[in-house]
Amino acid sequence: MEKILILDANARSALAATRSLGRRGVPVVVADETKKTLSSASKYCSESFTYPSPTANLRGFLSTVKAECSRRGIRVIFPMTEISMAAVFKHGEEFKNFQVPFAEYPTFDALTDKWNLMRLAQRLNITIPQTHYIADARSLQRVYPLLKFPVVLKPYRSMIWTNGRCTAASVKYAESVHQLERTVAQYEYFRSHPFLLQEYIRGEAHGIFALYKHGELVASFAHRRLRENPPSGGVSVLCESVEKNPEAWWMARTLLEHLAWHGVAMAEFKVTADGKPYLMEVNGRFWGSLQLAIDAGVDFPWLLYQLATGASVDPANRYSIGVRSRWLLGDLARLGKVLAGNELPPGLQPPGKMRSILQFLDFFDSNTRCQERRWNDFKPFLFNLVQFMRRWVSKTQGACTLILRQNFSEMHRGKNGAANAG
Repeated sequence: MEKILILDANARSALAATRSLGRRGVPVVVADETKKTLSSASKYCSESFTYPSPTANLRGFLSTVKAECSRRGIRVIFPMTEISMAAVFKHGEEFKNFQVPFAEYPTFDALTDKWNLMRLAQRLNITIPQTHYIADARSLQRVYPLLKFPVVLKPYRSMIWTNGRCTAASVKYAESVHQLERTVAQYEYFRSHPFLLQEYIRGEAHGIFALYKHGELVASFAHRRLRENPPSGGVSVLCESVEKNPEAWWMARTLLEHLAWHGVAMAEFKVTADGKPYLMEVNGRFWGSLQLAIDAGVDFPWLLYQLATGASVDPANRYSIGVRSRWLLGDLARLGKVLAGNELPPGLQPPGKMRSILQFLDFFDSNTRCQERRWNDFKPFLFNLVQFMRRWVSKTQGACTLILRQNFSEMHRGKNGAANAG
């Protein structure tokens, strides 16, 4: 079998792809900016290497990936995150001798630009939240009379180049004009770049996932998010395979087939209580909860590998409903935010703390599988756990240091005040 390189080896999707392909006998090479990674800890990883940051040293990243592929006899490359995908696709001419089974850069770029995506969706009669397109912060005031709070502030891209570096831009919420202005002023990617203001849609998060071969559907899957981190809306930490919502499925297919899509894609919707789906965003890459699709019967990495190598693609017309997948450490991080009352959905009361704890401690659902913890491949879970604890200790130490500094400063001011009074 053809050897494959999986980039972004610390991503959960990279681990899922490594396990998927490795257990089928595919020689899997993984790479990232660090030597030890989540995917390299897997027994299904045969080789690994490091590369420079694609944001800090793009030329070094490209030359290292090309050189290592040539040296190791690799012909197939799977970038797993938006940053590495954009770097490889934008310089596709340099990778023309390799199989990178994804859309061309202009198509990929059109999909990842949320401003353009929402306008395209409107032209295709796809339902989206009420959206105001803010070209710059100075034009914000003109939409104030049209807003109904809470509103969602959505960057025009998930990753934005700012002052020579790439910044992860996240969605924010505002429940008043004052909070809106404060948020825009606080984040440079709102102050200096276009963004969208959207109505806040209350509903269940529904994901549609698909694999296309130059506009022709190969496989599809759907899940619903049961818990997210942050609780206000983010990556799924507990999700379940479900039947595809018919209207959402029509919207996803309409959009992807209009673009003659090639490769994998995920379309995210919010489905209201009356069953109406609203398109939130579309990403032309593998997703964090990829392991759920594999567990339910749609092995997207294997199917994409077959496409890339010119093999006959296995049929993937059905999948199991009701399979659940849990990112345990992400769920733990979410629980901490719920208990602290942080990053909760706008306008909603925090869920009961005891109920949240009991939900987290439910480890006995036979339909739920842990994404990172697999008993026959346990080292990635241990690696993830060590990394999680290190981040927790670092944050705790930082918080303690800040408190000590504040107390010291207050004591110092008190002594100076007493001295001046004397």
